[in-house]
Amino acid sequence: MTFYEQELQKLFGGDKLFADARIVGNTCYGRLTEDIRVKINFQTGIVASHYDRLKVTLLNRNEGAIDNMVLRFRDLWGIKQVSNPNFREGIEPHIWDDYGKASWYVYQPTKADYRQLTEAVSSYLGVFQEPVQGQQMGQKMC
Repeated sequence: MTFYEQELQKLFGGDKLFADARIVGNTCYGRLTEDIRVKINFQTGIVASHYDRLKVTLLNRNEGAIDNMVLRFRDLWGIKQVSNPNFREGIEPHIWDDYGKASWYVYQPTKADYRQLTEAVSSYLGVFQEPVQGQQMGQKMC
């Protein structure tokens, strides 16, 4: 199992947010509803080898892309303080892919960080899920 597959497994394995989760390489696929599929993958920003975000794409299995959203780790987790003296001001969390060897660069996310990222994806996916039976319009979900 690759590093990316391990990280996606921590976030979305075991059908945590959607059914039929399958992780292949840098991408996790799953089923949100009968017609809507989910695709989540790590992406780079300005620096090609720095994976600093997740892209979540929703696909209609018959008609193609519905919507997508990018979650930057910095936006969710902020600048992280580390004990490394080379980063006195902190570091933006990212995965560094050094010629095929990927790992978190200096800062290793905590369980709370992973949970926060999973919850952000869950909130986004909730917009596209069918309402729970018996729920009235305008009623809050608990």
